[in-house]
Amino acid sequence: MLRTAGTLVERMGIELVEAAPERLVATMPVAGNTQPYGLLHGGASVVLAETLGSVGAALHAGPDRVAVGVDVNATHHRAVREGTVTGTAEPLHLGRTTASYQVVVTDEAGRRVCTARITSQLRDAPPR
Repeated sequence: MLRTAGTLVERMGIELVEAAPERLVATMPVAGNTQPYGLLHGGASVVLAETLGSVGAALHAGPDRVAVGVDVNATHHRAVREGTVTGTAEPLHLGRTTASYQVVVTDEAGRRVCTARITSQLRDAPPR
């Protein structure tokens, strides 16, 4: 399904747990994804969120279309120093030409770490 070998997804340790256009869930370790102060890097949360939103948009688009990211924004709510974070993506809009997802990243205690919104443009796949 999701080719991750040699990608940022693999490097970050992101593991897709559930994947459907209506809901996606993935986990990511904090270790190896920190900034110099030992906290989960905000950019790592955004990578997790954008991965989920992009996969969801691609699933919604179908096999003859592609999803191209056009917007991502994130609000970071709390710091995490260890363990695993979980991202859960749910659609805000699944249209013919765009798909938008809200992604909530939580720590192992279920506390919200980050909230992100990702919008992708849906286009016809280029000829092979």
